Amino acid sequence: MQIIRSIQNRIYEIRGERVMLDFDLAALYEVEIRVLNQAVKRNIQRFPEDFMFQLTKAEYEGLQVQIETLESSNSLTSQIVMFKTGRGQHRKFMPYAFTEQGVAMLSGVLNSDKAVKMNIAIMRAFVEIRRIALMDNDLKEQLKEIKERLGEHDAQLNQIYDAMENLLDEKAAQRKWNDREKIGFKK
Repeated sequence: MQIIRSIQNRIYEIRGERVMLDFDLAALYEVEIRVLNQAVKRNIQRFPEDFMFQLTKAEYEGLQVQIETLESSNSLTSQIVMFKTGRGQHRKFMPYAFTEQGVAMLSGVLNSDKAVKMNIAIMRAFVEIRRIALMDNDLKEQLKEIKERLGEHDAQLNQIYDAMENLLDEKAAQRKWNDREKIGFKK
């Protein structure tokens, strides 16, 4: 369960898609980013745009802020923030983002036991995120229904209060009528 939670923390939403980045996948598969990207480039026909895309500089910078915030709250470490100093330590190219289908396709490109096991865990993490999102939508629908019902109940309660007020006003008027000083013949 810990590994799935760790994977879930590495799934980002970019361009309206849930994706994992090449450096996170490389860390999970225990290969170098260069090796992962070479394997993808050798099999580029398996990775159409809806499976994999390269981030723009603006997306990458926005993601760095998101990861730094996540890091400070969860004390997780990520390769994106912890740059080493020295020659060859910085990325020359923007990272690639892999959608769920792209990650699934990676299992056919990377042939190692670790890659297969990690791919299964990643697929489970995507499924868990989807399940949580569906539960959230279901809860939102239920809250909407409750609000609508409460709105109806408020209107009904207001009608009841108005009717009770009218009855009380009528009883008060009746008491005033009964308590008035009578005029005319008295017996």
